[in-house]
Amino acid sequence: MPQYRICHSPRLSGEVEISTAKNAVLPILAAALLTQEEVILHQTPALTDVRHMLDILRSCGAETETEGKEARVRCVALTNPRNLGLLRTMRASVLILGPLAARNGECFLTMPGGCAIGQRPIDLHVKGLQKLGAKVEQEGGAVRVSGSLKGANVYLDFPSVGATENLIMAATLAQGVTRIENAAKEPEITDLCHFLTLMGARIAGAGTANIIIEGVERLHGAEYTPIPDRIEAGTLACAAALTEGSVLLERARTGHMRALLFKLAESGVIIQEDSRGLRLRGKARHPMEARTLSYPGFPTDMQAPLMVVATQTHGLSVILETIFENRYMHVVELNRMGAHIRVEGQLALVQGGHALNGAHVSATDLRAAAALMLAGLAAQGETVLTDPAGHLMRGYERLEEKLRALGADAVKVEEGSGRANP
Repeated sequence: MPQYRICHSPRLSGEVEISTAKNAVLPILAAALLTQEEVILHQTPALTDVRHMLDILRSCGAETETEGKEARVRCVALTNPRNLGLLRTMRASVLILGPLAARNGECFLTMPGGCAIGQRPIDLHVKGLQKLGAKVEQEGGAVRVSGSLKGANVYLDFPSVGATENLIMAATLAQGVTRIENAAKEPEITDLCHFLTLMGARIAGAGTANIIIEGVERLHGAEYTPIPDRIEAGTLACAAALTEGSVLLERARTGHMRALLFKLAESGVIIQEDSRGLRLRGKARHPMEARTLSYPGFPTDMQAPLMVVATQTHGLSVILETIFENRYMHVVELNRMGAHIRVEGQLALVQGGHALNGAHVSATDLRAAAALMLAGLAAQGETVLTDPAGHLMRGYERLEEKLRALGADAVKVEEGSGRANP
């Protein structure tokens, strides 16, 4: 199983390039199923989730090719996934539901997998497709969607990112006009809409709560570079804030990270926009309050890294998790390292200013894995992070290497050998 060794690190300094966003690449790869023509993506990150999505596309009849950072997808004859077991590897597998329903008029999927951070049902996806005229049958742990799609008004009870993406993709080939109200506003959704527009889709309102899609008969191929990863950039920003660093995050987009940057600035970090990205200097010193919300609110994916920063500020920080009901699993591991964190329901109370000590810790989900790696940077002694499910490699492209390029002492250990990968 993957294992990482992290030692107390000096101030991080230097420059690091932010990878392309996993959460932008995955829906765009799913959207490649909407056309018979070739789709080319540049700057594709080397992540297990991306590899799994390509496996799923091949299971649906697509031909895929990767060379370096470039991924090519072409799906002439689209079918239901032949290997249903692949769908259980990650949550994002549900994103093929909309493209299959739109292009084939029929889809059969098992329920998706992913991190165990909450229930995350797909009822909003299903209700939205029913509004578009689809017949939906749920059979145990699977769902079957059939019928031709027609434009309709769809209201989402919650601004779900996945449901918004699925319904946008389905609506691009539906007959007539679809209006999605209370849509999610994440930058990755805007990026998907830009990509679909390049394919010939007609979409208005991307990035707002009301998105209008006028269906077209067919979409064509496209070549595209998705946006940089705001969560990776935020994680590295937290690492800089922990170590009183001076770091340039190349390609990072300030506009996508404002909620986190406001919190870091309030705690004492100096933040400057740069023509090449984002510069951070100084240390987080003051306690903070954060409530996770849908974008543009504070992102749930940044809750765990920010909590690590809060352990090293003086005073009481308060974090309220409102998105997922099971996303404080990293607290037990942080407390084992010497943190003073008390969880009361959705509320986490972090009494900062207590020294962290190196320990053997285990990753419970993707963002918890990154948070524990950051905690190792601030802890005295050596921290060994075990990642039995390979969570970190799902969403961070060589995070330990990027930290090491900034001066951190963090290495991935070869499984079962005790030797570090250089």
